Amino acid sequence: MAIKNRSKVSPTFSMSSMTDIVFLLLIFFMVTSTLIAPNALKLLLPQSNSQTQANKPITTVSITKDLNYAVESTVMSYDKLESYLKNKVGPSVSYPEPPTISLHADKSVPIEYVVKVMNIAKRNKYKLILATAPESK
Repeated sequence: MAIKNRSKVSPTFSMSSMTDIVFLLLIFFMVTSTLIAPNALKLLLPQSNSQTQANKPITTVSITKDLNYAVESTVMSYDKLESYLKNKVGPSVSYPEPPTISLHADKSVPIEYVVKVMNIAKRNKYKLILATAPESK
């Protein structure tokens, strides 16, 4: 009577489950990377040698070369800017230190429009930083 060993391990390996996982991860990273858009407006920022890093800004205000104002990606007129920032950021007394707003202004924007946003920040006791691009050598 011959006894046969039936528990032989097959030398082949199925890659179908591994490819499913890789495709799921690929889809996940593609979806999450499109959700992250810190500044959706195309701006040509002024250049500077000295750049300082500030605390993570709560929000960004952008001024385009067409003199349109935008908070994050919401475009609005100057008249609505201050009330929109008050609703979005809130009063500065509710933070341990003044909330930081990052100002992204196109380099062709006249300085008076930048100063208007600076005045809004001063009235509401917000800290304002001006975003610049690194100077090319």
